Amino acid sequence: MANPTDDAPVTGAPADSSANPYAAAGVDTAAGDLAVELMKSAVRRTHGPEVLGGVGGFAGLYDASFLHAYKRPLLASSTDGVGTKVAIAQAIDKHDTIGLDLVGMVVDDIVVVGAKPLFMTDYIACGKVFPQRIADIVRGIAAGCSETGTALVGGETAEHPGLLGPNDYDVAGAATGVVEGEALLGADRVRDADVVLALASSGLHSNGYSLVRHIVARAGIQYGDNAADFGTTWGEALLEPTRLYTAPLLRLIAETGDGVHSLSHVTGGGIAANLARVLPQGTFVEVDRSTWSPSPVFRVLADLGDLTLEQTEGTWNLGIGFLAVVSPETADAAITALASDGIHAWRVGTVQAGTRPDGEFEQGAKGVDGGAVRLVGTYSGAK
Repeated sequence: MANPTDDAPVTGAPADSSANPYAAAGVDTAAGDLAVELMKSAVRRTHGPEVLGGVGGFAGLYDASFLHAYKRPLLASSTDGVGTKVAIAQAIDKHDTIGLDLVGMVVDDIVVVGAKPLFMTDYIACGKVFPQRIADIVRGIAAGCSETGTALVGGETAEHPGLLGPNDYDVAGAATGVVEGEALLGADRVRDADVVLALASSGLHSNGYSLVRHIVARAGIQYGDNAADFGTTWGEALLEPTRLYTAPLLRLIAETGDGVHSLSHVTGGGIAANLARVLPQGTFVEVDRSTWSPSPVFRVLADLGDLTLEQTEGTWNLGIGFLAVVSPETADAAITALASDGIHAWRVGTVQAGTRPDGEFEQGAKGVDGGAVRLVGTYSGAK
């Protein structure tokens, strides 16, 4: 990791502003070219024979001839960013994991419907192109694409002097996948008495960082400060990359046949709101907090912000990165299969139809009028 107090990385040969008015305006195209050279090998490693044309074309090309084998191929698409987590990467000058977060936010949304990701593109807007920094970001994206079986077929780095500060940047991406029509996952497959499984997160993932940064700033903590609770600096602890679920979930779907009914990616909005999106109307789930203990990062931040864990449930994932709604007969086999892929999974609730108990429930979210969910009980290990 580079020292954030060091001078900025060299951007290549200095631009001659007298000969290049664009350089005089603050845009260094030579630096952009150098960044592409530094990232090319990582990008190429995500390419299979379906990718045509290599790196640097105006458009990425992907041979979709194999879709003829599908009876009814449905294309799934997703786009997202990493949010204000990038501010922490910028603060400690560590940029090699943000790309993994981007893939997690984009590609893991595609597997929710049971789709296999095909290809992804990325977009990086920055105040100034530092080639090594841009290459680090894209290498992280490429690593995530390799892990999820996604081809990184193109991207764009845009230099915005005067709009963004020299060390500022933001990242976004979009991906496309495919699923056989009859294999599409969703609320319509969910049945009364289905089991809801939680899949452990690696930490905060990439949501709720505006609250994280607010808490840290109010506490007077610098991201380079040692965090005794984590054995690292605060910045390093908060940059823990998002866990990628695509490959394990696709294997689980293939192994269990019709056993997996719906999936939910726990991102913005928290556990209850995201689970409600993948349940049918007229059903409800009570998620039992006592079945897990949120990891230290959530507890430390909540204590620092003088908040209860319950007050953060609409913001952080609190240790659950994904939820799977499966048939009762599939639940135990699914837990075992996910464990073999290094993902701890456990039962947190059961789908119920009919009249729900008194009390407040999350009723759908993001424009989806789905089922109802609430969290009940007390977290394991709670003070």
